[in-house]
Amino acid sequence: MGSIEQTTEILLCLSPAEVANLKEGINFVRNKSTGKDYILYKSKSHLRACKNMCKHQGGLFIKDIEDLDGRSVRCTKHNWKLDVSTMKYINPPGSFCQDELVVEKNEENGLLFLELNPPNPWDSEPRSPEDLAFGEVQITYLTHACMDLKLGDKRMVFDPWLIGPAFARGWWLLHEPPSDWLERLYQADLIYISHMHSDHLSYPTLKKVAGRRPDIPIYVGNTERPVFWNLKQSGVQLTNINVVPFGIWQQVDKNLRFMILMDGVHPEMDTCIIVEYKGHKILNTVDCTRPNGGRLPVKVDLMMSDFAGGASGFPMTFSGGKFTEEWKAQFIKTERKKLLNYKARLVKDLQPRIYCPFAGYFVESHPSDKYIKETNIKNDPNELNNLIKKNSDVLTWTPRPGATLDLGRMLKDPTDSKGIIEPPEGTKIYKDSWDFGPYLRILNAAVGDEIFRHSCWIKEYFTWAGFKDYNLVVRMIETDEDFSPFPGGYDYLVDFLDLSFPKERPSREHPYEEIRSRVDVIRHVVKNGLLWDDLYIGFQTRLQRDPDIYHHLFWNHFQIKLPLTPPNWKSFLMYCG
Repeated sequence: MGSIEQTTEILLCLSPAEVANLKEGINFVRNKSTGKDYILYKSKSHLRACKNMCKHQGGLFIKDIEDLDGRSVRCTKHNWKLDVSTMKYINPPGSFCQDELVVEKNEENGLLFLELNPPNPWDSEPRSPEDLAFGEVQITYLTHACMDLKLGDKRMVFDPWLIGPAFARGWWLLHEPPSDWLERLYQADLIYISHMHSDHLSYPTLKKVAGRRPDIPIYVGNTERPVFWNLKQSGVQLTNINVVPFGIWQQVDKNLRFMILMDGVHPEMDTCIIVEYKGHKILNTVDCTRPNGGRLPVKVDLMMSDFAGGASGFPMTFSGGKFTEEWKAQFIKTERKKLLNYKARLVKDLQPRIYCPFAGYFVESHPSDKYIKETNIKNDPNELNNLIKKNSDVLTWTPRPGATLDLGRMLKDPTDSKGIIEPPEGTKIYKDSWDFGPYLRILNAAVGDEIFRHSCWIKEYFTWAGFKDYNLVVRMIETDEDFSPFPGGYDYLVDFLDLSFPKERPSREHPYEEIRSRVDVIRHVVKNGLLWDDLYIGFQTRLQRDPDIYHHLFWNHFQIKLPLTPPNWKSFLMYCG
C-alpha cells in the first residue's frame, strides 16, 4: 500500500517587509521562483487568500474597474467576477465559491500561503506497468464520445450514442458509426456513462442494446442528480445499473480496474474516469470543465477529452443589445481559440503518452437549424493536435470511426505502422443522411396533447418546477420552426419573485428574459418533465435579456435541478378538465 496522506504545500512566503507593504483590500502577488499568481484580501480583521485562477476555465483575474468598493476581481477569459472578501463569485450571481488557501504567520512575522492537498485517490494500491502484448489493449473509436476498449479478455464501452438525435432534435452524429457497432455493444462486459446529457446517455441507443441484453452492466458515478433519473419514463428496460462512489477503485478482474471522478464545476452531474489495465492508465475527462477540480494523474498512457466547443446555445441563440452577427462571430472565434489553448495547456501539463480529442463530433444537420450549423464553428481536432505536438512530445490521434489504436504497439514503437489501424479504404466517414422522421414525430405528438387545451397548465408546470423567490421576469413564447409566434400558441409572463403570471411586466425594477421556444420541443419538455438542456443546448430557443446577465440560479435549476418525477398531468386533467 503506497503512503496516502494529506500533504501541506507552501505556495508562497512573504517577508515582513512585503507584509508591511500590503494595502487594505486587494493585493496581487506573485511567487517569483514559480511564476504562479495569488490574490490576498486584507481587511482590518482578517486576511484571505486564493490562487489567481478562475474556477471556470483557469483564467487570470485582474482588477474589476466597475467595482467601487475594491472587493472584486474580474476574469480575463469570460468576465466572471469574484468577491475576494467573501471568496464567492458574483458573476454569475449565486453560483460558485473559490477555494481558499490557508494564511499563516511565521516566526519572523512574515506570511505563508499554504495549500492542503488531499491524497490522490488513484495512488492507493499503486501498480507497476507490465509489458503489454500486441493486440492485448485496443481502443476503437465508434462515434462522438463512444470508444470500445478491449482490455485483455474484457470489453468496456464509453458513452454509446450511435443512433438518433441528442438534445431533442438539435444534435446529430457527424460520423457514420462502423457497421458492426451494435454487435460491439452486445459484446461489452461493461458500459461507462459519464453523465446524463443525451449525447452520452442515449436512450435510443440503449433501447437497441436492451433488446438483447437488458442485464448489461452499466456503471455511473454517484452524482447528486442520478444519471439515470429518467430511466422509468424512457421505457428502456435496463436491469443492471451500478452507481459507484467517487475516487475508489472498482476491481473488474485481477488486471483491470477503474475509478470515476467528479467535475469541479458541475459535480452534481459531470464525471470522468480512469481505467487501469496491468498498471497502464487511460484517462477520459469527457465533458468535464475542471475534471476532479484540476487534480489529475500525470503521464498516463492515453488521455482523451472534449475539444470542439459549441455545446451551448450561447451566443448563437441570443439577439438584441450587443448580440449582433459580427459580435457573435468574433466571440465564437475567440472562444474556440481560448478552448484550444486551454486543452493544449492541460495536455502539456499532464504529459500523457498519447492524446486523443473526441466527444465533439456532432452536427446541427436538421434543415431548420441551418443558421446554427453555419455559425456554430467547432474546433478542428487536427489543429489542436498540431498545437500539442508543437509544445510537447505527446503523440496524438485524430480518431476516425472504426479506427483502432493498439496500446502495446504504440508504447513500444510510436512509428509502428500497425500502431493505429485506420478503417478500410472507401469506408464512409461522415454521415450524409439522418433519420429525422421518427424522432420528430415523437416531439410533435406533444403539440396536440390534451394538457395544453387548459391554460392553467402554465401555473401547474412552474409550480411543479419549484423555482421562486428570485427577482426575474421571463416571457415565454411558443413558436414555429422559424421562431415566429405559433398560431394559437401560448405567450405569457412568469414572475419568479412570487411565482405569479401577470398580464404585463411589473412596475418594480427587475431583470427580464424573453425565451422563444419551438412549440414541439417546449411542449415535449413540459409534458415529460424533462430538463431544459433540450431547449438551450439543443438550439431550440431564441433568447433576449435585459440587462445582459447570466442568471445562473435560474438556468441551473431548469437544466439540472428540476424534480425527478414529471408533473402529475393525470390528476391535473381530472381537476382542471
